[in-house]
Amino acid sequence: MTIPAWMAPGSTIKRWLVVFGFGMLVILLGIDYILLALYRQYPFPSWASPYIYDVTLQWIDHTLRGALFLSVGILAIVLALRHLNRVIVAVIPQTNGKASSPKISVIGAVAQHKLLQRGPRITAIGGGTGMSLLLHGLRTYSRNLTVVVTVADDGGSSGRLRRELRILPPGDFRQCIAALADVEDMMVELLQYRFKKGSGLEGHSFGNLFIAAMADITGSFEGALEASNSVLAVRGKILPSTLQDVTLAASLRDQSTVEGESVVAKGKSPIDRVFLLPEAPEANAKAITEIREADVIVIGPGSLYTSIMPNLLVPGIAQAIEESKASLKVFVCNVATEPGETDDFTAWDFVTAIESHVGRRLFDVVITNSNYRAEKPGVWKSQVVRPGTPITGRDIQVIEHDVVDTHNALRHDAQKLSQVLLELYDGRRRTPERPAGWRVS
Repeated sequence: MTIPAWMAPGSTIKRWLVVFGFGMLVILLGIDYILLALYRQYPFPSWASPYIYDVTLQWIDHTLRGALFLSVGILAIVLALRHLNRVIVAVIPQTNGKASSPKISVIGAVAQHKLLQRGPRITAIGGGTGMSLLLHGLRTYSRNLTVVVTVADDGGSSGRLRRELRILPPGDFRQCIAALADVEDMMVELLQYRFKKGSGLEGHSFGNLFIAAMADITGSFEGALEASNSVLAVRGKILPSTLQDVTLAASLRDQSTVEGESVVAKGKSPIDRVFLLPEAPEANAKAITEIREADVIVIGPGSLYTSIMPNLLVPGIAQAIEESKASLKVFVCNVATEPGETDDFTAWDFVTAIESHVGRRLFDVVITNSNYRAEKPGVWKSQVVRPGTPITGRDIQVIEHDVVDTHNALRHDAQKLSQVLLELYDGRRRTPERPAGWRVS
């Protein structure tokens, strides 16, 4: 895997180790001068002289004596550092949060942490499985991650908790927390666990109940997310696009209207337009800040009308994206269409739908999959998404690259997609040269 130039390991740790060693050397020289002065100015008592003679090895040549002391000192330091490294590694969490991962040295862990801390500020916007999958990949490149999540979900466990407890739907937030948490595999599995039976529990996800409990303890949904991030060592920020209770609605081609995210894609007629109720909810100020300060803004992947669009329909979010000085604003197109939402869509159809809804040009790059051989989406009766015919006069770069999961033709491969994004960002920072193996239309 090619590592972007900005992630090349620096010499920070080595530099400070050299400074530490130099400091120790200076201290030892100082102690040596003091002992030498004491030895010359204050003679030892006669009864102690024989012992001093033996302990200081004065019966050995000065050169050999120095080499002997140096060897013993180095051996002691190496032995101590090896055992300290084992003890510390045994008690600190590994940087990737996986119990099954091979152990790495403390220096390696610190170096990796420093690299991630220097990673670009990435703000991802969306929701659902597509967003959590993207975060799985991005977390290996940067700790400066923010995800802006839709709050329009009204189905399943999230919908029930939303109606019964009057909180924002926790489902998409749970998935993002599971993707970014530095915890054991078992804890992630627990967050995603869904009860299969039990009066009142059946169908609920443990992670949803966890967030709901946190909201009750802290007094707010925002407080619940902050507390969850702290407890689960989440590597990044997870923010709702709006703190208002909104409902997603859609106008269908047969002139009918449906309300509720869970039924928008189940209408008998294709979707003509989606909108929020209320139509202009106030954007979350923290999300606005993260978007404006981002180096990279990523929209998608995810369900176009039910995961991505509910965020972009919040006026403040779309405006912040358009006005952001981010060096890369990219839309990640789905690898396959979704029945009821994007039947027969090409990548340019996705672009047209988004821009016609928000009335703004939010991105200048679109990433689509080029590995059609991996595509066999028969489960959803889906089709592969191809670039399609460019919009006349629209200055946008469509990059075709192999980003599909070869084991699941309906989804992206997290590592493939993240590497393309980071290489593209690195190229934007250094040179406009096109990375090898990319097709750009």
